[in-house]
Amino acid sequence: AMIDREESIRIAGVVRESIVDGPGIRFVIFCQGCPHHCQGCHNKVTHDFDGGYICETDKILQAIDDNPLLDGVTFSGGEPACQPRGFLTLAKAIKKRNLHIMMYSGYTFEELQAMTEDNEALGELLDYVDLLVDGRYESIERDLTLSFRGSRNQRVIDMKEAWKRGEAALAENF
Repeated sequence: AMIDREESIRIAGVVRESIVDGPGIRFVIFCQGCPHHCQGCHNKVTHDFDGGYICETDKILQAIDDNPLLDGVTFSGGEPACQPRGFLTLAKAIKKRNLHIMMYSGYTFEELQAMTEDNEALGELLDYVDLLVDGRYESIERDLTLSFRGSRNQRVIDMKEAWKRGEAALAENF
């Protein structure tokens, strides 16, 4: 069962400095728990909703504050949409620090949009996200030349523009 709390997140781990998980230097949170089970997933260890460990959001923010060189924070996984309350707490605090937020989801933008109807926290979380990489990883669509995503079906979506238009707006330069 997924635990979705405001003050903590079940995570697989973090990467304190990454240049492969979004533009610039980023702090990456790999959340634990994923319902998608994409074939060829390179993060299988994150699938089990009872795996990983519970980490307080305050502790994660402290680690983010420890690095003044960060350009942004990436929510990866696992499936961040399964823990919207904890990620929302983080997103609000991250935006106060003027950092960029990128989120990976196995759900498509359209699926997430539909899910927000019953899930207020998810809707609010998505309002804070700058770039969304959406869709399941598909090994048949694998392409090593793509920036920040593993398969061609996945999109890099400019969320501010997407909410304005009411549809998935592709980010430029990706």
